[in-house]
Amino acid sequence: MQRSDLRPEIGGQHFPASGMRKSPDVSPRRLSDISPQLRQLKYLVVDEAIKEDLKSSRSVEDINSASIEERILRITGYYGYQPWSTSYKREERSRENVVGAADAQAAAAAGTEGGSSRRRPHCCIRVTAVQVRKALWGIAMVVCVCSSWAGSTQLAKLTFRKFDAPFTLTWFATTWNGLFFPLYYIGHMCKSPERQTPKQRFRECCRFFGDDGLTPKVFFTKVAPFGLLWILTNYLYLQALRKINTTDVSALFCCNKAFVFLLSWIVLRDRFMGVRIVAAILAIAGIVMMTYADGFHSHSVIGITLVVASASMSALYKVLFKMVLGSAKFGEAALFLSIVGSANFVFLSFVPVILYFTHVEYISSAADIPWAYLCGVAGLLFAFNILLNFGIAITYPTLISLGIVLSVPVNALVDFYTCDIDFNMVRLIAVFIICLGFLMLLLPEDWDQCIIQLITKLRKREEPAEVNGEACAGTGLNWRSRGRMSMTTFAH
Repeated sequence: MQRSDLRPEIGGQHFPASGMRKSPDVSPRRLSDISPQLRQLKYLVVDEAIKEDLKSSRSVEDINSASIEERILRITGYYGYQPWSTSYKREERSRENVVGAADAQAAAAAGTEGGSSRRRPHCCIRVTAVQVRKALWGIAMVVCVCSSWAGSTQLAKLTFRKFDAPFTLTWFATTWNGLFFPLYYIGHMCKSPERQTPKQRFRECCRFFGDDGLTPKVFFTKVAPFGLLWILTNYLYLQALRKINTTDVSALFCCNKAFVFLLSWIVLRDRFMGVRIVAAILAIAGIVMMTYADGFHSHSVIGITLVVASASMSALYKVLFKMVLGSAKFGEAALFLSIVGSANFVFLSFVPVILYFTHVEYISSAADIPWAYLCGVAGLLFAFNILLNFGIAITYPTLISLGIVLSVPVNALVDFYTCDIDFNMVRLIAVFIICLGFLMLLLPEDWDQCIIQLITKLRKREEPAEVNGEACAGTGLNWRSRGRMSMTTFAH
């Protein structure tokens, strides 16, 4: 800001302030810095000869009635203070009008809100059409995820009664993953305005592995290890189904969420959250109680160990994927899963053959293979993986995860009517605390702040309305400032 001269310019003429010293080059910051001018200002008199000129720019009455501070500010041009300027008057006038109108509207709104709060409750949650649509899709997704996961578990249990070959079933179901990228490309061609050939789309998605794309080195270092983890996860899960009932298997597999949190906290240095530590402790306690429910028999202990190992492999797969490859888009994830399925078919096809000739997984003739059961398990697992990996495009990830934990009561209901299972108190408590820990792990990172906001809005809604409009407006301001202070306190 430029410094103004200490001589007032009125009507195009300069009038020196007689008897006053020249101000320093730097504009004063406080009135005490210009106290000599303050003492001499009382001798400043406007000459009668220039009153006509003053009328064109500012009134004499305005000058004579001004306070000492205003006179100083006018003379020095302190921070551009020029009330005789036409633009300044217009600006002041408009600001006063705006402030006055805003105050009147605030008082009227407060009075209206105070009067209407007695008639109807004020809704503190705003829901948009997009959120409603995603919630409806989420409900459908929960049903589909729950049905596919529980259906594949029950159908695999039935398959082992006719075809006791867990690795062959794992190999057969994993081979279906090769269909991921072709199905993705069909959907991409239907929805995307940009038309790309399969080769172009394949090369574009291969950039996910690096600038060089999918090379042999990348395959054996970044794809093959995840393929082995995928095979181990499914194989151990199916082996556990041969030992224990589906209710215990599905409940114990929910512990993989707790293992993911622990590994992410240790390896990826994710944010520490006390509620998730409690959830992990509940999961471990549920595992111990589940083992105790059958009296620590060797048969059940082996089955529980297998399913816990399967959950651990699943957690290791997710954490290593995030650490090595990061986050993948839909096309990149489809390509990755297709490569895993194709590699499984190419490199592991000899294993079922060896298991057949060694009579580990033997069947007398090909006609005895229950192809309907095998295709049913593979198809349900394929659908489950599609929903799990691509369902976030239409709904919330939390609702998708909710479908997994809801498969536990579905499996329990099926086991209750089809199997001879003892639902004692220890088993029920173990299943309950494992599911509770899983649900606690679904809480967002800022769940505590969301609760504080909700409580603050509920308190504001339940506050009794004042009759006086000004009192109502003041009360609303106090509540808003109080809510902000509590939010800041809890945020830090």
